Amino acid sequence: MSTLKAAILIVSTTASKDPSADSSGGILKDVFEQEGGGKWEVVDTKIVGDEVLDIQRSIMNWANQEDGVNLIVSTGGTGFAVHDSTPEAVTPLLHKHAPGLVHGMLSASYAVTPFALMSRPVAGVRNKTIIITLPGSPKGAKENLQSVLRLLPHACLQAAGADSRSLHAGGVGKLENEAGVSSISGHQPHSHSHGHSHGHSHGHGYGHAHSMPVRHTSSEENPKSNDPSLGPTRRNRSSPYPMLSVDEAIKLIKEQTPLPQIVEAKVDGSLVGSVLADDVTAGEAVPAYRASIVDGYAVIAPEEGGSSKGTFPVVSVSHATPGEIPPLERSQIARITTGAPLPPGATSVVMVEDTVLKTMTEDGKEEKEIEILAEGVNPGENVREIGSDTKKGEIILRKGEEISAIGGELGLLASVGKAEVLVYKRPVVGVLSTGDEIVEHSKPGELRLGEVRDCNRPTLLSAVRGHGFEAVDLGVAKDKSGDLEQTLRDGLRKVDVIITSGGVSMGELDLLKPTIERSLGGTIHFGRVSMKPGKPTTFATVPVKSNTGERVSKVIFSLPGNPVSAVVTFHLFVLPSLHHASGISPAGLPRVLVTLDHEFCLDPQRAEYHRSIVTLGKDGLMHASSTGGQRSSRVGSLKSANVLLCLPTGKTSLPKGATVEALLMGRMKTEFDAL
Repeated sequence: MSTLKAAILIVSTTASKDPSADSSGGILKDVFEQEGGGKWEVVDTKIVGDEVLDIQRSIMNWANQEDGVNLIVSTGGTGFAVHDSTPEAVTPLLHKHAPGLVHGMLSASYAVTPFALMSRPVAGVRNKTIIITLPGSPKGAKENLQSVLRLLPHACLQAAGADSRSLHAGGVGKLENEAGVSSISGHQPHSHSHGHSHGHSHGHGYGHAHSMPVRHTSSEENPKSNDPSLGPTRRNRSSPYPMLSVDEAIKLIKEQTPLPQIVEAKVDGSLVGSVLADDVTAGEAVPAYRASIVDGYAVIAPEEGGSSKGTFPVVSVSHATPGEIPPLERSQIARITTGAPLPPGATSVVMVEDTVLKTMTEDGKEEKEIEILAEGVNPGENVREIGSDTKKGEIILRKGEEISAIGGELGLLASVGKAEVLVYKRPVVGVLSTGDEIVEHSKPGELRLGEVRDCNRPTLLSAVRGHGFEAVDLGVAKDKSGDLEQTLRDGLRKVDVIITSGGVSMGELDLLKPTIERSLGGTIHFGRVSMKPGKPTTFATVPVKSNTGERVSKVIFSLPGNPVSAVVTFHLFVLPSLHHASGISPAGLPRVLVTLDHEFCLDPQRAEYHRSIVTLGKDGLMHASSTGGQRSSRVGSLKSANVLLCLPTGKTSLPKGATVEALLMGRMKTEFDAL
C-alpha cells in the first residue's frame, strides 16, 4: 500500500496570530509518525482563526483537488464556547457522514474523563477525503486520533475508490490483523459480511458484534495528575508519580533537557559565562611585529668576534605607538620603549640599565650619543619575535571552553582581533510564584490571616542571575486553572525555561501538574523525588512553536512552595539543566569532600541535603557545621550556607570527624582569612 497523505488544520484565533501558542499540531504529527505504522505522511499543516469561511476554504482546498489528501484532521473549535464553530463549518462540506468514528473517539476519551462529552466532533467524507474534527486540547486531540488511527487506512482506501470486495476478502479477522486491532472482548464475529457492517450505525446497540474502534494507548500515557474539574472528592489520595532517587531524577533531566543552540556572539563583557561552540583560531600572529620587551636601545648585534661595547649615535626613537620607523644601520642605535616595534635592520635590544648618556643635543632635551656597556649582545636578545605568543592559524580556544570572568579567555580573543565567536545560547529563565495566599514581599502593613509574603520569587530570581543567566519575573499566578494556564502560555512565549514554586503537592488547589499535562499537552518526567527537602519536585517538558514556526521543547520545573525546598531543588535540579542547555560541563554544583565538625542525625527514609557552612581549616581540611534547624519553611537555614551536605539515609547518625560529600554553593571561608 502506498503512503497515505494527511493534512492538519489548527483552528485557533490565538495561534493564527502567534504560531508559538499552538501545542496540538506537533503532537498530532508525532502520532502519525510514531504510531501510524509507516503508512502516513503529513504533507501540510495550516493554522486558521475561528472563522467558518476560513475553515471551509482550507478544507476544500485540500479535498477538492484531483490528487487531494486522503485525510484531514482539524484540532480546535469543537467545544461550547461562543466562537467554537468547527463542526458548523465542516458538516455542510461532508458528502457522507461517519458516526462510527465519532462514537469511537468519544468512547475512548470518555474512558479518561466524562468531560470528553463536552466535545462536539464530526467525521465524514468529502470527495475522496476523510475529514475528522478533534478537540483543541493537546491531550484530547492525541487520544481521539490514537483511538481511530489504525482504522483510518481502511476507510481512506475505500473513500479513494478501492474495490470493497477485494479489500474485504479474508473477512474481519484479516482486516483486524492488518490494522493491528482486535474484536471487543467477549463477542464473536458477526455472520454478516464486513461490507454490510459499514451500512449500520453503531449507535443502535452495544450488543452488535461488529469490530469497534479500540484504544491503543497504554495507561502509562494517560495523565497521572488530578482532573481539577472533578473536585476534591475524586482527587488522588496518594501521589500517582513513582518516587525516584536523586540520581534517577538528574539522569532524566540530562536526557530531556533540550540540546544547546548555537548562536554568534560579540566578544565583549557579555560573553562571560558562555561556552564556545567551536574551536577558535588566531587570524593573526601575536605579536604582529618584532617588539622590545624592555626599555632601552635597539642595536645591530656585532658579527662573530666583534664587540657590542662602544659609543653610538641615537638616530631615531621607537615608542609603542603606530607609525613608520626609519631603518637602522650598523654603528647606529635607536631609543625604544617596552612593546615598541624594532626598527628595520635591528637585531637586539640593550637594556637602558646597561648604558650611559655621553652627549646631549644643544638644547639639552634629547640624547645625542649613548655608550653601551654590555658585551656579547646576541641577535634576538630582549626581543619578542613575531608569533612568539600566538601563531597565525593556531587554535587558541577549544570547543566547550567557558569564557570566565577572570579575563584570560576574553583577553586572548581580543589579542587576535576576534570580534565574534560561536557560543551556546544561554537559556532565558522565567520565575513564577503560585497561590492565592501569596502577596508581594514588599506589601506594606500587616498581613491578613492566611497571606504569605512571596520570598521564593526574589530568591530564585537572584539565584538564576547569580549563576549568569537572564531571569524574567513572571509574577504570581492564582490557584485557578485558567489563570495558571494563561500565565504559563504567556511565559513560554518569552522564556526558554520556567521555574514555578508551589502548587505541586496533593491539595485540591495544587494545579501545576494537571495544567502542564491536561492543558499544555506537556509530559511530566517525574513528580516525586526521594529527598529531604523537596520531595514533590516536578520536572516537565512542553511542546511549543517558536516565533519562526519551528516546533521546540521547553522545560518547566515546578518546585515546592516551602522556601528552603525551592532553593535546594533549584541548585540540585534546575542548575544542571541550565548548564546542559548552555553547553557547560560538568553540569551542576561542584562536589567536595568535607569533615563534620559535630554529629549529624540521619533520616531513615530519604537522603537529606543539609544546609551547612564549610570553612577551610589550617589543617587543609574542609570543616562543615550545620546552619541550625532544617525545617523546609525556615529560610534562616539558608543564611550564610555555602554547601549542601549530601547525607545518606540511615537509622543512626554520622559522628563528628566523619567525611561526607557536599555540593559547594558559594564562596568558601578559610581560617587564613583573618591573617
